[in-house]
Amino acid sequence: MESLWWPFLFRWLHILSGVMWIGLLWYFNFVQTPSMPKIPDEQKPAIGKVIAPTALFWFRWGAMSTIVTGIILGGFLHYFPQAIWLDLGPANNHQFMPIGIGMWLGTIMWFNVWFIIWPNQKKVLGIVNATADEKKRAARIAGLTSRTNTMLSIPMLYCMAAQSHGAF
Repeated sequence: MESLWWPFLFRWLHILSGVMWIGLLWYFNFVQTPSMPKIPDEQKPAIGKVIAPTALFWFRWGAMSTIVTGIILGGFLHYFPQAIWLDLGPANNHQFMPIGIGMWLGTIMWFNVWFIIWPNQKKVLGIVNATADEKKRAARIAGLTSRTNTMLSIPMLYCMAAQSHGAF
């Protein structure tokens, strides 16, 4: 019984973290960004000074928690090495290929959050000093990378679900 409790706990934490991360990713791309042009200029500082920094905090730490709990879960369930190598060895039967593809897509997305989106959002939000041109460029890079992550999230979620439901 105890041997099943820890994997269950980390699967549950992985799911909760992923919902936080992908939920906020989709909020940014399907709600906040398209709504910004409709918001009167005098109300936009509330987004940039209050809502966006808080949402980005939970967004990036949701990403971190998702990847950490996923790695721990893969270790508990003894599929991490096969999955990360996509079961491409000669003796492997590709059983863990779906979760491996999902893990790689999630890792790319995690990297984008921490090393592209967040550094550029800090410029856009004025957390770090940047000229108007640097802010404009940073907003474009962060936006494009966020949209890329949104598109990657679809096959990533499919692969994660396909692994446990045999639909690959």
